[in-house]
Amino acid sequence: MKLRIRRLHPNALIPRYAHGPLEDAGMDLHAVEAVQLAPGERKLVPTGLAIELPAGFEAQLRPRSGLALKYGITLPNSPATIDPGYRGEIKVILQNLGGDVFTVEPGERIAQMVVSRYEAVEWEEGDLSGSLRGEGGFGSSGGFGSYKP
Repeated sequence: MKLRIRRLHPNALIPRYAHGPLEDAGMDLHAVEAVQLAPGERKLVPTGLAIELPAGFEAQLRPRSGLALKYGITLPNSPATIDPGYRGEIKVILQNLGGDVFTVEPGERIAQMVVSRYEAVEWEEGDLSGSLRGEGGFGSSGGFGSYKP
């Protein structure tokens, strides 16, 4: 699949798969400027890129596991959604859950982006069909709390 992309900043890096599309679902997104995050702080980090997605597709932004494990850096709204009608700059909300100040450097990989197909739905009001679970709420499917050796 080919998608249109536009650099809004001369140093913006095109998203790419670290190991190729046969091995990675997500493409790396890079910061285009330095941003400092104090412990507990959230900031919008620009990528310097805009994309054009066709109808029926979205781009999901997800945390990078290495940043999360080593420094406590995550995306508080993960997965973030880029809608097909959005043409503005992709910016990533990063939050520092770690105990130290973290500096995002220009060119640093800050998130992963996965392009996914979605279905548009129309709601039809009425009675619902039955199921084994029925109206059982959270934990009713036999999660961890229901295990009995």
